[in-house]
Amino acid sequence: MDEVTHRELRNGSGNVLRRAREGETLLITNHGVVTATIGPPPKDILSDLSARGMLRDALADPSTLKTIRRHKAEVTSAEIVSDVRGSW
Repeated sequence: MDEVTHRELRNGSGNVLRRAREGETLLITNHGVVTATIGPPPKDILSDLSARGMLRDALADPSTLKTIRRHKAEVTSAEIVSDVRGSW
């Protein structure tokens, strides 16, 4: 694995990201200490998250969302945002 300094990352982020996109994993150092790893994302992100314990099963079958009835709001989104911001 190649090491890239924080300065190299800051000044040449496009090159570093290109290398990661092409499959290379790079160690990022700050004052000679490895502080991060940059590499390509896993092929199956959901499996990776599940393996790391960062994903939980849905509480209900997602197809049930189609049964939720939509209602027309009496005010527009812009009016709601204005009210929240106190600019009515």
